[in-house]
Amino acid sequence: MTPDAARPHERVREEYRRRAAEYTVALGSMEAVHPSDRALVEAWAGTVAGPVIDAGCGPGHWSRFLQECGVEVSGVDMVPEFIDLASQRFPTVTFREGTLDALGVADAALGGILSWYSVIHLPPPDVRAALTEFARCLRPGGGLLLGFFDGARLEPFDHAVVTAYRWPIAALSVELRAAGFDVVETHTRTGPGTRPHGAIVARRAAG
Repeated sequence: MTPDAARPHERVREEYRRRAAEYTVALGSMEAVHPSDRALVEAWAGTVAGPVIDAGCGPGHWSRFLQECGVEVSGVDMVPEFIDLASQRFPTVTFREGTLDALGVADAALGGILSWYSVIHLPPPDVRAALTEFARCLRPGGGLLLGFFDGARLEPFDHAVVTAYRWPIAALSVELRAAGFDVVETHTRTGPGTRPHGAIVARRAAG
């Protein structure tokens, strides 16, 4: 990776390092989660077998939730402050540093990956590298649940922390299939005062 290519990644890391404590207070609990999102993740958790990584775990509340659902889970994030905060808050869950394109596990080691709003800051050309890494880490038939900002077209917008992207479900589904996934189901949610939300349940294709 060239220095120019690395800058968006580093900017995201540094912005979240600066605001990790603020983010944790505002959004780092299940009380801040929309009920339909909680229900979707809980239902998905019941379909996965084997270890799960919460990729881009942030302050760790989703990792803890998955553990409470009976899932063998670990959280991975590139922001050391998030790892420290998550480890302090949820000491029964394992958290470690890593990036979406380098999760640090062997091929086909996982039964599932939760990627809840963790790809939203990736420049669109970088998304496939993360999805390809997810596919590498999942065993055939392993599950992926991806949460993101939905939109009529692929475009950047001014997120509260750092630039993020809206993805049409159809366009992100194309990326998933190219990375080796079968799309199982899709979900959208809109509401007053909130950005449109999208979620895709996918499965690592066999062979």
